[in-house]
Amino acid sequence: MGDDYLKLFVAETSWYNDIVLGSLLPESWWAPLPHFFRGWLRNYIGGTLLYFISGFLWCLYIYYLKKNVYVPKDAIPSNRAMLLQIYVAMKAMPWYCLLPTLSEHMIESGWTRCFSRISDVGWPLYILYIGIYLVIVEFGIYWMHRELHDIKPLYKYLHATHHIYNKQNTLSPFAGLAFHPLDGILQAVPHVVALFLVPMHFTTHIALLFIEAIWTANIHDCIHGKIWPVMGAGYHTIHHTTYRHNYGHYTIWMDWMFNTLRDPVEDEAKKL
Repeated sequence: MGDDYLKLFVAETSWYNDIVLGSLLPESWWAPLPHFFRGWLRNYIGGTLLYFISGFLWCLYIYYLKKNVYVPKDAIPSNRAMLLQIYVAMKAMPWYCLLPTLSEHMIESGWTRCFSRISDVGWPLYILYIGIYLVIVEFGIYWMHRELHDIKPLYKYLHATHHIYNKQNTLSPFAGLAFHPLDGILQAVPHVVALFLVPMHFTTHIALLFIEAIWTANIHDCIHGKIWPVMGAGYHTIHHTTYRHNYGHYTIWMDWMFNTLRDPVEDEAKKL
């Protein structure tokens, strides 16, 4: 991959910096920073804004505007529980943002199989590559998450931080990023590993990394969407109560393949 082509990636990340940092901070605060640190600062500000905006809007909708429609009053988490989740997530956020920043650096350096323009491969291959990328990510996150449970020191020192939220009335969209920093990074690493295995559109990769923040908020809201084969909050709430089921991320397929799936609809039927 030639230097001229790699400059396309640098130009794109610089444009993102101009949009986020240029809109929110005086230029004298960030312009002198090296390119890598400008990227980290942009990811930190963007990730924090996305976390709070998506979390507050989702909580407002499901707990207040529509609380009697979707969630029983006794299942609404306390303000104290949500504030604790925000505290844990905010401590980890600076570290989380190192991963997309490192990812961008590797892409700009030509170490990955990323491409800059969809026209470089065409729409059919672009769609195929996204599909392969998502399968790799799903497989990687499933096994990373499962090993964080099965390897006892990893659970005790990393993943247990997230599993203090183990009941419906303690889970909220803000719990989605309430991890030990290394735990959160490990579970996102498959997004970066996939870049070395399959050609991937740069902009799409960055978008999917930040969509993670919205997705993790969604699967911690305790509302079962019943959209097959999506690994929605109904499945993930079971994970927080049994610790041994539903390790998957976007879909139920990996849990189905590796015999760790537990269906919330079947669970409800057994209670009747």
